Amino acid sequence: MADITREQVLKVLEKVNDPELRLNIVDLGLIYEIEITEDNNVGVDMTLTTQACPVGPLMQMQAEAALKSIPGVNQVDVRLTFDPPWTPDKMSERLKKARQMGLL
Repeated sequence: MADITREQVLKVLEKVNDPELRLNIVDLGLIYEIEITEDNNVGVDMTLTTQACPVGPLMQMQAEAALKSIPGVNQVDVRLTFDPPWTPDKMSERLKKARQMGLL
C-alpha cells in the first residue's frame, strides 16, 4: 500500500475552488489541518471565508471527492471549523501579492 503524502493531499485540494471567488481552497488558506494515518485515512480541517458561506457544503463535498481520488486513500473525513476564523492573511503569498496589485 502506497503512503499518502501531505503534498498529494494539497495538490488534489488545489483543484477545489471557492465558486464565488474562483480561487482554490489551498491558496485561499482554507485548509487548516491535514491528518494522514498509517492506514491511509485522510482527515482535513478546513474553514470557509465566512460562516454564512452558502456554498460551504458544496466545497466540503468537492474536497472529499478530491481526496478520494488519491490512489490508495481509504477513508476521508473533511471537517468544517471556524476556529480560528478565516482572514485574508491566511492566503498564500501569491494571492496576497495579487491582492496588493489589485488583481483580486
